[in-house]
Amino acid sequence: MLKIFKVTALVEGISALLLFFYAMPMKYFFNDPYYVKHIGMAHGVLFTIYIVLATILKFSEKWDLKKYFIICIASIPPFGTFYIERKYLKNA
Repeated sequence: MLKIFKVTALVEGISALLLFFYAMPMKYFFNDPYYVKHIGMAHGVLFTIYIVLATILKFSEKWDLKKYFIICIASIPPFGTFYIERKYLKNA
């Protein structure tokens, strides 16, 4: 389950970077909302899966509340999931 979470964290992080640094500039600088719609939907689904998997792992891996909170919050800023993968999940 941890390996699935690590892959999800990686893909969710990539989708966030694509959304923030490609799709949103395309929308606001070139008036093309196509990429925000599609990349945004993919990112939203991946974000939801990330949080659900983190919640499942909190109980199965017996994470304390602080670790769980940090892992969940790290999915919000760009590069946050990459940090989590290195700091908390590198031994998985």
